[in-house]
Amino acid sequence: MKNTIIAIITIIIVITLTITFVPRLYENQKPINSKPIIEITFPTNGDIVSNIVTFSGKATDIDGNQTIKKVEIMINETWMVAEGTTTWSYTWNIFDIEDGYYKISVRAWDGAVYSEIKEITLKVSNPEVVESGSHKWAVFIVAANFPKDNESKLGNGGLFLAEKIAAFFIENYKYPTSNMFILFDDGWIRTENGYGEKLQTLQERYHEYDITYGDAKLDTVESTIKNVVDESNKFEDSEVFIWISSHGYGNSEDTFTGGKIFDRSGVFLWDEFLLTDKKLGNMLANLKSTKTCVIVDACFSGGFADKTIWDFPELFLFRKDVVKSGRVVIAGASKFRVGYASTTEGPLFSLLWFKGLSTGDADGYRSGFLKTVRSTNLFEDGKVSAEEAFYYASYMLKNDEKLKDYSNMEPQINDQYPNKGIFRSRAGLIFGQ
Repeated sequence: MKNTIIAIITIIIVITLTITFVPRLYENQKPINSKPIIEITFPTNGDIVSNIVTFSGKATDIDGNQTIKKVEIMINETWMVAEGTTTWSYTWNIFDIEDGYYKISVRAWDGAVYSEIKEITLKVSNPEVVESGSHKWAVFIVAANFPKDNESKLGNGGLFLAEKIAAFFIENYKYPTSNMFILFDDGWIRTENGYGEKLQTLQERYHEYDITYGDAKLDTVESTIKNVVDESNKFEDSEVFIWISSHGYGNSEDTFTGGKIFDRSGVFLWDEFLLTDKKLGNMLANLKSTKTCVIVDACFSGGFADKTIWDFPELFLFRKDVVKSGRVVIAGASKFRVGYASTTEGPLFSLLWFKGLSTGDADGYRSGFLKTVRSTNLFEDGKVSAEEAFYYASYMLKNDEKLKDYSNMEPQINDQYPNKGIFRSRAGLIFGQ
């Protein structure tokens, strides 16, 4: 009997202890956190790269809770944070990087542990422009599909137009593909004409020509323009074409001046940096090329050409170094007016300008009395200048019935080619000659 009582008491104690302490053990036990997984989808190990490289890849949390906090990339012994998490990218501007082999490392962090490090080796081999080569450069800057809200998006039309103009310059004006740069958004193309999700980086897309693609952020824009200035300054016959399309800075509710009487013209880059006419002038201040065309197609962009509206000059306090002798500077809208764009085809003024240039329809167009535009057989020579294409686009905006809703854009031009002065700038800028 005594043994039975002892056994019962023992069982009760064991059950009590089990009920009391075992759950607490499970409460204190944390689930095992597995390391995240990182991969590089572009470029691939052993690739030869130049000018601008956009790294891209995927990171996954194999625990299934998608808690990737950041992706880091290491180049030259320094870890830097990439853009994005589960889908990530990082732009490396290598214009001034010494040729050779470079090891690239990436890792993902889930808030607790890092992934294993993924590594690739790339060969940097920047092109060298030689004396006997074609000394022509083109830069296209398009910031269209800003991430904050869809109402501000301009679609992928600007990218497609940039590619069309670039291909035309390559095929007809002998622009080397190695000297062509297209900087678009954050370096990604998105589904649904820019309104959807990231599809792939521009460098991963198939494109007919080996053009350098990158993002339209300040660092890349500055690096690219600096490279063009430095390289083109080595040759007396250099030719430079710069085309910029984005949202312009101004007050669209102010239909009279856009709030720009005492303010500069500016366009927004992808990282929301306001590229003012003064800032662009500073970037181009050291450019020696005496054959340069700059087009800024955006709302309220006339100040880039040192013009306000109806060809009236900008206040001297706001003049800058974009306009110089040997340059044709064009704005798609006056400093006081909004511009327009097709989300699938690109900005309206540039579409008309390129149509006049590429089809030859602009041949013979000139500025007339009181800046009216006319077409005359007297000036037709079988070639179309940058200025003729401007006057053609301006004429179409004023006279094409289908475009009457856009006739108030008032594009502006400041023609200082081949020299500064009304009577020294009569010759048109013909690309490729």
